[in-house]
Amino acid sequence: MKNKMNALFTVNLDGECFWSGMFEGTEKRPKTLSMGDYGIKRGLDRVLKTFRDHEVKGTFFVPGLIAERHPEAVEKIRKDGHELAFHGYTHRPMHLLTTEEMEEEFARGTAVFEQVCGCRPIGFRAPEGEVTEEAFQMAEKYGYRYSSSLYDNDMPYWHSGEKKGLLEIPMNWNIHDFPYFAFNYGPAFPIGQSRVSSYQRVTENYVEEFDAYLHYGLTYVAQFTPQSIGSPGKIQILEKILEHMEAERENIRILTGEELYQEMSEETNE
Repeated sequence: MKNKMNALFTVNLDGECFWSGMFEGTEKRPKTLSMGDYGIKRGLDRVLKTFRDHEVKGTFFVPGLIAERHPEAVEKIRKDGHELAFHGYTHRPMHLLTTEEMEEEFARGTAVFEQVCGCRPIGFRAPEGEVTEEAFQMAEKYGYRYSSSLYDNDMPYWHSGEKKGLLEIPMNWNIHDFPYFAFNYGPAFPIGQSRVSSYQRVTENYVEEFDAYLHYGLTYVAQFTPQSIGSPGKIQILEKILEHMEAERENIRILTGEELYQEMSEETNE
């Protein structure tokens, strides 16, 4: 007998900030930046439409700089009723930041959401690259209630080890589209240039992980990136995953990060 499970569909709307945050001098590389821009101009609309077609509410992790530069994109997300969550300000890897720089990331990024979006997110996901204990402490300082930044479990847990503080909602690289598809000649990404993956096999990976998570009653946290999943061909991967899930809809609950946090907080207080 299959167990019921929770599923989260999360989106990293990194835009051009992925490339500028990962590589110095990228502001002078319009071809590289254009890949991130594609996610804003074209990919996001396809992701939002697919979610609407399947009645899915997701969690969108957005760098503050992207919200600042592309307020119309954030408004589309809000209009469809999805959760907005924090993904740094510039999307620079947090392990490379000084304490002062990290403070600025959280302060400026949080302020942008309040000013541009009129909301105060409770969710935090560290940008690509390493995260630090100091970053988790900073997240709590700025009022974030949950993180989705680590890969050490397939069930949510409290960072403190007790039922309080920052909740971690872990992920799995196997159900993250960007490592399968991200590619750039210069700067080389990935180093060695071995990509792009088979669309069919990536779809099967997501589906096989879904079936296993359902069998064991785990928390399925899928990640998608509009600049990769949002192409005319690859958006079908997301469509097929959601179509596969339809047959099991009565056995799963699709939640946002905020909904999962609220539920676990209520359980803690009982």
